[in-house]
Parts: sequence; structure tokens; C-alpha cells
Amino acid sequence: MLNKGHILTAAAMRAAEQQLIDNGISVTELMHRAGTGAADVIWRAAPDCPTLVLCGPGNNGGDGYVIAQALLEKGVTVKIAATAEPETDAAKNAKSLWQGQIMAWDDTKPEMQFVDCLFGTGLTRPVSGSLLVNYQRLFDGAERRIAVDLPSGIETDTGNLLNPVSNYDLTIALGAYKPAHYLAPASALMGDLIGVDIGVSAASHIRLLDRPAIKPPAQLDHKYTRGLVAVVAGNMPGAAKLTALAAQRSAAGYVKIFAENGFSSPNHSIVVQSYRDLDDLTKNLSDERIGIIVIGPGLGRDDHAKRLLDLALNIEKPVLLDADALVLLGSTGAERLKGRSSPTIMTPHAGEFAAISSERGGSKIELTEKLATKSGSVVVHKGSDSVIVAPDGDVVLVARTSSWLSTAGSGDVLAGMIAARFTNEKDAFLAAKQGQWLHGRAAILAGAAFSPEILIDHIPKALQECL
Repeated sequence: MLNKGHILTAAAMRAAEQQLIDNGISVTELMHRAGTGAADVIWRAAPDCPTLVLCGPGNNGGDGYVIAQALLEKGVTVKIAATAEPETDAAKNAKSLWQGQIMAWDDTKPEMQFVDCLFGTGLTRPVSGSLLVNYQRLFDGAERRIAVDLPSGIETDTGNLLNPVSNYDLTIALGAYKPAHYLAPASALMGDLIGVDIGVSAASHIRLLDRPAIKPPAQLDHKYTRGLVAVVAGNMPGAAKLTALAAQRSAAGYVKIFAENGFSSPNHSIVVQSYRDLDDLTKNLSDERIGIIVIGPGLGRDDHAKRLLDLALNIEKPVLLDADALVLLGSTGAERLKGRSSPTIMTPHAGEFAAISSERGGSKIELTEKLATKSGSVVVHKGSDSVIVAPDGDVVLVARTSSWLSTAGSGDVLAGMIAARFTNEKDAFLAAKQGQWLHGRAAILAGAAFSPEILIDHIPKALQECL
């Protein structure tokens, strides 16, 4: 099985393979490792399934010949459909060792199991014409579909679709996981994801989010050492209340909501601190015991909301910016944040990201890296394929979690969770990772069709798994 700690781009994967080759391991040996490993995964999942392996002209096609031969030796009924003759020496060698049948591409009939070894990592052009027509015909005629490394038609580093791609049942990553395994829209089409180790050990600045290790409070801790989260409320009170409740359930020692008169607390233990005017609010938020200020959930986008945001940013305290705060900052906001001496965390979804980032084009990873560098902030670029980036360039991708998180209020909950973890850890990047993992895990524990309140109720259960 693969170590999910490091995720390699197409270029990084080529460099890692070249390093193995330079150390004396042949391309043929690497192909053997990849193909036999993938065949073992396929056979264990469906040992008696008649199989058609589609082989392209490159090394991914060579992997296909090795897979087919390994399956044949295990007693599987297997055929190969090749789109063209192999172009690399290793693929030619793999074909020479194949002892079964190679079908004419246009005349091939579907089999129960479809194994895609057409292109894999590094594809930059779409599958088109008769190749695409036959690919889709054979895909549609199968009952079980497997992609080797990546489904054909997916761009490795971005997760973009170069041509229409259908849903696979299983994707087998070879040597290392790639960004497309975790980036939308590709990640939603992969089915189950399993890795095959071929000896690659290259490091990468891109990693996969893993379950954090969280320490419980020490015996001498109290509410202020565990951290005071200050939530600045705007004209939509519900969002601020969700953020505050989530912060409380994520182990903040103390949570306060700062609001104008008439704002009610969501429970008996979250304090609502009313203020008379902006000077009074500035004085209250300057309390040295406050560990982080959260502003944005339910803030609004009028002039008063803008004044509240300016006030919060002018106080040199850690701040988490979400929702309306990001829209109010706009495309010039990143430069403003760069000058802050206290840590800043941003949690935009796609629309909010577009409002605060002037960059266009590139992968979600690249765009988030640019915003983190430009703003000097930790950026949690939310979505079904969330990306977390630190200002120093470290990147964390998030594995698929519950699709039921696609509900109003779940982002407000995440903001409170990350803020609470910051008050405990005093590390913005670590807090973002912990909050994101707990958010996804709480969603899984909550089951189907949950509300933000139900999601919040499951945070302590997720937290317990990290102790």
C-alpha cells in the first residue's frame, strides 16, 4: 500500500521514477512492479471476473500488458484491446511476454470487467474521435470499471476533465497519489482509491490530510489558557451563533459573541458582549485574553459591516476571515492582509475565493498557493476538494468526505472549529488542518441529511478519536 503522506505532480512523479532508474532499477522492473501490484488488487476484488484490458501505446499501456498476463496466470479470462503498437521499449517488452489474445480495437466486444490502461499520468490532450467512441462503448458494456493510475481524459495536476469521463468503480494509483486523485471534478469519478507501491520515496510539499493527534487540556489549564474565541456578529445572527457553538464544541475554553444590543445567546454558556459604538467594540476586542477574532459569518456587506471588518483587522490579534468578510475585502484585500503581524486564516468557498483573488487560470492548488503567499495567510479553500495552504507553501489536500456537508451553515461551523483549534494550538496551519479533519469526521458520524446543529453535536465524538 502507498504512503498517503506525499502527493506527486506529473513532473515530480517522472523525477521520482528517474531517480529509481538512476539508482539501477530498470523501467521494465518498475513496470513489472506496477502491473503485478495492480493485478493483485484487481484479482482480490473480483477473482473470477472476465476482463478486458485497454492498452495505449505508452508505459501505461505497458502496465496493462503486465496486468493482463498476471491475471491470466491467476486463472482469469482476460483479453487485451490495444489502440496502437507500443512505443516504448518497456511496453514492447511487456507485450512480448503476453500469452493471451489481442483484439482488434474496433471489433472488441465488452467484457464484464473493464481495465483502463490507455494513458494514465501526464495526459495533456483529450481522447477524441473513434478512440473515444470505442472507449465509451466498451466502458458502457462493462459491469465493473477500473482505472489504472488515472482514468483516461483526466489532467494529472488539476483534476480537470480533458474529455467526458464516466464514473469508475476503482482507481489504482501507481507509485504515488497524484493531485487529481483528490481534486474536483476528477476525484468524484474515481470510485474507490487504492495505491500500489513501486518503491518511490520522493518527498513533496503536497500532503494528504491525516487524522491529527490532539492533546487534552492539562490539569492546570483554565478557560483562558484553552483560549477565548471572539465572534463578531453582523446583521444575520444565525451564522454567528453556529460559529460560536462550533468553537465551543471544538474545545475552546471560552466563547464570546460581540454584537449590538438585542442579540441573544445560543445557549447559557456563550456570553454575548453588547457594545454601544465602534469605539466600545474596539476596546472590548482589544482584551488581551482574546485568542482569535472570527469575523464574516452573517456579517453582511453594507457600510456598517465594512466598518466592523476594518476595526477587527486594525486590532493586532489573530483573525479568521470567512464569508462576507472575504467579499468585502475584495481583490485588493490580500495585499492588506500581508502587512498584519498577527496570524490570519481565510476560509473561502469558490465564490468567495474569486472575490478575494485576482488570479485566474491554473489548478486549485496553484491558485490557493498564490493567495496564501500574497496575503501571508493560511488559506482553507473549501469545497468537495478542499485545499489548505500555508504562506510558506506547504499544501494539504483533503480526501473525499460526506457529501451531506453541502448544506447552508456548514462553513460557519468550520470557521468556529478552526478558531477553537487555534486558541489551543497557537499555530494557524495546524489549526486549519485539525479543524478541517474534525469537520469532515463529524459529518461522517452525523450520517445523512444533518443540519449544522446536528453536525456541531458530533464534533466531540470526532475530537475523541484524536486524543
